[in-house]
Formats: sequence, structure tokens, C-alpha cells
Amino acid sequence: MEAMNDDLAALAARIDSTNDLLRRMLAEVAKTPSTHAIFVDAGYLYAAAGRLIAGTEDRRAFDLDAEGLIEALIDRARNVFADSRLLRVYWYDGARRRIHTAEQQSIAELPDVKVRLGNLNANNQQKGVDSLIRTDLESLARHRAISDAALLGGDEDLVSAVEAAQGYGARVHLWGIEAPDGRNQAEPLLWEVDSQRTLDLEFFKPYVSRRTSPVYDPGAAPASRPSREDVRFVGAQIAAKWLAERGRETLIELLPGHPYLPGSVDQDLLVEAEGVLQYSLRGQADLRRALRDGFWEHLRTLF
Repeated sequence: MEAMNDDLAALAARIDSTNDLLRRMLAEVAKTPSTHAIFVDAGYLYAAAGRLIAGTEDRRAFDLDAEGLIEALIDRARNVFADSRLLRVYWYDGARRRIHTAEQQSIAELPDVKVRLGNLNANNQQKGVDSLIRTDLESLARHRAISDAALLGGDEDLVSAVEAAQGYGARVHLWGIEAPDGRNQAEPLLWEVDSQRTLDLEFFKPYVSRRTSPVYDPGAAPASRPSREDVRFVGAQIAAKWLAERGRETLIELLPGHPYLPGSVDQDLLVEAEGVLQYSLRGQADLRRALRDGFWEHLRTLF
């Protein structure tokens, strides 16, 4: 009987020890911030946004300010996942022999962005992109690297990617682009996700424009490419001008978001800088970063 009591006491001690370990583990998990990532199917993005803004899916017919749009998506995700941190943005596109185009390379150089390339066939159709999305979604969910995934896409083939991520406990939120008529996302995909959001015409207007004649005076001599220091200086100039026009409180509200600017503010900065420089900064990631660097440096020296 005494031996049995000793065994029961030892068992109780082990149970108490296990419960204590579980309590400590749960406490650590509770302190760990949630993490989200954004997954962009660029083929869907170009087709749907081009149709919405420019009336065509032909990439050659319009310009997409990918950098500005990515920052707008990050800003939107920051509002949707208020208590979560961004892991990164995954940008999926096609390229012949998986060799980056100049545009894809400039996107790959952006902070917090990972470009993943599938192939383009002879008909300019993407191949292998859906499987890349599934691989990344499943891997990140399995390793608990993300708790939420914002997926901008519409292909039915993405259903398996959604199911794989959900199987490991991640929540998948489908983001779509407003369709002028009907739907541009497969119904089976809409059924599987945890939530749905639609980004409308006003969201995309600042970042998609039909290709036309140059904005600047066609009679003027072509402007030479400004240096990074020139653009940085213009960024600081605009920050000082805005401080006088918009007030201290308005700009102080931007500081917690460093190094990102809300999409509308970033677009205003871009347009004003292009007017000062008389030079287009669209598609020039290094100059866009220099512009923001100058803007932020001026604000951070004051506040």
C-alpha cells in the first residue's frame, strides 16, 4: 500500500510539472504577436486592375505603379490586421525562363517584398504560379510563421493552396478587385476562404494609368535623370512645405508608420515631386526610395 501511495504521489508530481510547463508555454504563445503576409498573384492583379481602370488586360496598354500599390496594400493590411506584424509581401508573376524583367527586378529590390517567378509560355500565359503560392502558403502555415494570409487572386486553382494553409491553422483572407461586370474570382475560391474584401476603383486609381503621350511639355527638351541626392533634397523640401501647409499634428501622425507612408500620402508626394523635378519617377524604385528617405529624414529631425 505504501509503495502504491508513493507511485501515486510521483504521478501527481509529474502531472503538476507537465501542467506547469503547459501554462508557461501558453503564456509565451499569448505574448507572441500575430503575423500576417500578403500574397499577390500579379497575373490576376494586372488583368483585373487593367480592365477596371484602363479598360484592357493588355499590360502594354497601361502603367502600373507597383511600388506605390504594394505600399497601399501594406497599409490596408495594417488596418485589417491591427494587432499583427507584417512578415513580407510575396509577389508572384511569370517570366520567360524565369528571368526577371526590369520591372520585376525593381519590385524584387523593394523592402519586405519577395518576388517569385513562374514561367510564361508562348501565349504569354503564366505557368507554375499557383503551385508556388500553394508551396509558400503551406510552408509558412506549417511552421507557424503566419497566422493570417491576405491573398490577392482569383483563380480556382488557388483553392488547394487555401485548404493547405487552413489545415495548419492559418486564416486565409481573399482580396479581390472590383469587376466592371460580373465576377473576376472563381466561386469555389470564394467558398473556401475565411473572409473576403474587394478593393475598388478609388483604391487603384492612383496606381494604374493608361499609357498616353508624356505628361510633361512635349516641346521641352527631355529632362535628364536626377541624382538620388537631388531627389532626396526634393523629398525634404516637400516635407517642409507640407509642414507649413498641413500642420504639425497631421505629419506627426505619420511617424508610427515609418518607413511606410499611407497610399494616398505617398501618391501626393510622388506627384508633387514629379512636378518639381519635371521627371517621371514611375518604375524607378531607387529614386522613389530616395524621395521617401528625404521626406522622412526631414520629419524625423524635427520630431
